[in-house]
Amino acid sequence: RGLVPTINYNGEIITESAIVAQFLVDAHPSHLLKASNAEGGALQRARINFFVDAFTSKVTGLWIGALKLEPGEAKEKAAETLVDAIAKELEPLLADAAPFFGGSDKLTFAEVLTAGFVIRILDFTKHEGLLPKTVPGLLQAKAPNFWKWASAVVKEESVTYIWDQDAMIKANLARFEKMRAPAK
Repeated sequence: RGLVPTINYNGEIITESAIVAQFLVDAHPSHLLKASNAEGGALQRARINFFVDAFTSKVTGLWIGALKLEPGEAKEKAAETLVDAIAKELEPLLADAAPFFGGSDKLTFAEVLTAGFVIRILDFTKHEGLLPKTVPGLLQAKAPNFWKWASAVVKEESVTYIWDQDAMIKANLARFEKMRAPAK
């Protein structure tokens, strides 16, 4: 079906980023996620799943919606709505971030599943055609826990080592400008 990413693990094809990530963290235990039968493991997994679900179900759609709009008042309003959702849905879940999810001083599975979105939210504010430049200030004011957490996430080499900010901005500008263009 052309789904990505896909891995071949000992002859078995595993598809879709979150499923691949979950499989890998289960097959190769690390600091990212405790085993479900380890002390505190089931609770950590539930908290991470809740956070990731809130991120994907309450924030991602608003972020994409803001990206689709022409620069201007409507995009600014959509960005404020995005920040308000982050403040309401994610901010309380990051109260104990130190600097990473759940009080961890290292990346966790929560960051594995959300860092790709976080870096886009922050970096896409560097071009008004994607997200308004006001977003970082709004996040700092309305969602300081999220801002501190997100800022730490995007400083990690494992998050940024293949990230090409200029190429991603250029590609997404073209994608959303094409989407906004009237049909011919």
